Amino acid sequence: MDFVVRTNERDWLVILASTKTIYRFCLSKEKKKNSDEYRIRLSTSVILAKAFLNGAIAFRGHDESETSIYKGHFLEFLRLLGELNESIGKVILGNAPGNNQMTSPKIQKDICNCFTQEVLKRIIEELGDDVFSILVDESQDISTKEQMAVVLRYVDKYGVVIERFIGHVHVMETSAACLKSAIDELFSQYNLSLARVRGQGYDGASNMAGEFNGLKALVLNDNSSAYYIHCFAHQLQLVIVALANKHDDIFFFFDKVSTFQMWFVYLANE
Repeated sequence: MDFVVRTNERDWLVILASTKTIYRFCLSKEKKKNSDEYRIRLSTSVILAKAFLNGAIAFRGHDESETSIYKGHFLEFLRLLGELNESIGKVILGNAPGNNQMTSPKIQKDICNCFTQEVLKRIIEELGDDVFSILVDESQDISTKEQMAVVLRYVDKYGVVIERFIGHVHVMETSAACLKSAIDELFSQYNLSLARVRGQGYDGASNMAGEFNGLKALVLNDNSSAYYIHCFAHQLQLVIVALANKHDDIFFFFDKVSTFQMWFVYLANE
């Protein structure tokens, strides 16, 4: 079955689940030749995106200008495909219109977002109507924007415990109320309900695990069956930090790493 992911442009991306291929069809009328070339360009970009996502390979290059020795994996592999396949080589990169090459960062993100929706669709189907637990953590990204990561933990039909990352959400602040609102909004997108939650795991920070005003308490107000467990990964982190603080060499090492990281963030924002 096909489904449509709308974009802000005048056209859309249609994902054909049967062939795992994404095509972009313009609403404006085009000649068949141009339409075929358009489809070849997009299909080639989709094939590359699928391979890079599967291998967790970076798309972009540090320098993608014409004079660059290596323009990044996406453009370089696209050029290689053009050399290996004459029909592709005739319609990509320099042989394509400047505003219709299907290689821009926005196009790459559109394609990746479509694959994301396909993966999430399968996760929600796998979960079905069963109960589940949520694991939530929040931190700043490299641009210092606050974001919240959400993971679903559940048991599949074979009795295997599964953990699936379903996305990260940018939040204005890390207060419990703001995080709770973001979770509600994320759940609404995938028709999930807090009533099906049977566990919640966070770190021990007051905004997460606070007895009265933490995220834990807000979720428990909606569902008393959502039992809270202090995240074991965060517990392990606390143990490691406590041990590292007792060892001078380790303490100085991480202190230097933290200092360098702050300088890198400062220089990146300059």
